[in-house]
Amino acid sequence: MGDARRILGASGPFATQIDSYQSRVGQLEVADAVERIMSDDGVLLCEAGTGIGKTFAYLVPALLSGRKVVISTATKALQDQIAERDLPLVQSILQTDVRVAVMKGLGNYLCRRRYREFFLSPEALDQNFSRDLEEVKKFAESTQSGELVELRRIRESAPILTRVNSSSETRIGAQCPYFNDCWVTKMKQAAEAAQIVIVNHHLFFADLSLRGPHPGRVLPDYDAVILDEAHQVEDTAALFFGLRLSESQIDRLVRDSGRLLNRVRRGSAAEKKAGVSPVVELARQAKERLFDALRKAFPPGRHVLNREHFLGGHKASWENLLAQLDALGQTARAWQRDVEESDERESLEQLYRRAAQAEEGFRGIIDGQEGRVTWLENISGKLSLSSTPVDMSLLLRDRLFDDIPAVALVSATLSTSERRASDQAAKKKNGLPGFRFVRARLGVEEPALELQVDSPFSYQEHCLLYTPQDLPEPRDPQYLEAAAERAWQLIDAADGGAFVLTTSHQAMRFFHSYLESKVPRGDLFCQGEAPKDQLLNQFRATTSSTLV
Repeated sequence: MGDARRILGASGPFATQIDSYQSRVGQLEVADAVERIMSDDGVLLCEAGTGIGKTFAYLVPALLSGRKVVISTATKALQDQIAERDLPLVQSILQTDVRVAVMKGLGNYLCRRRYREFFLSPEALDQNFSRDLEEVKKFAESTQSGELVELRRIRESAPILTRVNSSSETRIGAQCPYFNDCWVTKMKQAAEAAQIVIVNHHLFFADLSLRGPHPGRVLPDYDAVILDEAHQVEDTAALFFGLRLSESQIDRLVRDSGRLLNRVRRGSAAEKKAGVSPVVELARQAKERLFDALRKAFPPGRHVLNREHFLGGHKASWENLLAQLDALGQTARAWQRDVEESDERESLEQLYRRAAQAEEGFRGIIDGQEGRVTWLENISGKLSLSSTPVDMSLLLRDRLFDDIPAVALVSATLSTSERRASDQAAKKKNGLPGFRFVRARLGVEEPALELQVDSPFSYQEHCLLYTPQDLPEPRDPQYLEAAAERAWQLIDAADGGAFVLTTSHQAMRFFHSYLESKVPRGDLFCQGEAPKDQLLNQFRATTSSTLV
């Protein structure tokens, strides 16, 4: 009997220390499988239905393994749940004191340098920022983690957050005067010292994409990785092994360029140089001209592009933007000779790199490559361009499965067929039939350990699926109001406790506005009006509330 099975079993410490604990056969099977690859290396494909208790099933063997383990989840919410609730409970039961670190994307942290620069800039005097800036000031003076999610009184979409947060584009490294006191630096130091590092898929694959022939890295080196919610692995990996440029990204580049060049110009020899404002303004105008034209040409949604889209009527606008990005970068490079402070030289070098990377990214998307798909997304009026490999299997096999000794992919939905009695016999020849598709898509070769465990829940007996037949078509102008009214009828019939999911921010805002006059005051919440964890806590606090 494995240690994890004994610990999670009917006579183990979980059963004796947790009230109403029930040992589940499926959970023990998952724990056995994770323990095996932690001990012997290899790849595990595990589909564990809802209610199995898969989090405890992989946390126990991960803690007992003594290995450096990265646990990657699809969402920051699950990251926080594991770090703040699940792992402390498991450690207390096992009486272990293993070091644990949580790593999130740079954009989740306040950048001391960018905050100071913004605080001293003319933009900070704008009334749109004054109230939020005071909250950020208090936060900067008191926070221990630097995580912007602690800013409870600032809405998630507040513009000030993009002015003061850290990012890979704006981080200048050891040359920064705040480097040793930087929250990102401290996060990385904690991760280096930890045995268990909890990340999300975006950060994991951002790191994996850097570990190539000329390796860089975001995460510390590790021996094993557990990819929870692994059904999202292929789509997330495609984002980081491809190219993506958004209108918002270029907006930030232009805005940061203007602020930096104007700051550096003051009191320096560069003051005498002409053209600072023009080079930034010309880049802004070129961006506006191109993206406004694309907005008119492509309605909301996702649109596959081919080379003709770049060589047709928008060719002049593309070429103008590329030229202005090059001019912006060359200006930053030339100005480096006129500044004395090392952090300002590094900031100008970084600006040069950002402009060059944006130009290179656009050229890569325009040129296209065999085996890639290129598309444009228009979401709520904001545009982005992407080019990603159609087949991720070779990349993932090379960067992940052939390089990391132990990899566990765990999800409630990973296979493409139901388990049958004949499956175990079939596995001896070709693996479980339901995993053939995901193995081919992800590049998982034999031998691989495969496990499929059914959910203990009886959905047929305890769930009701309601599919209205009388609503207008989604493209009908009357659809949103009719759907919102039907949602209200269901919310009212259930006495609240409703989670309303929409397919766009526009629909989300409409539903929220429609429900405001019907749902009792204080019982209605909407994504974006506060940090996600705060909204979820408010939603859970009462059985009658509704979250859109």
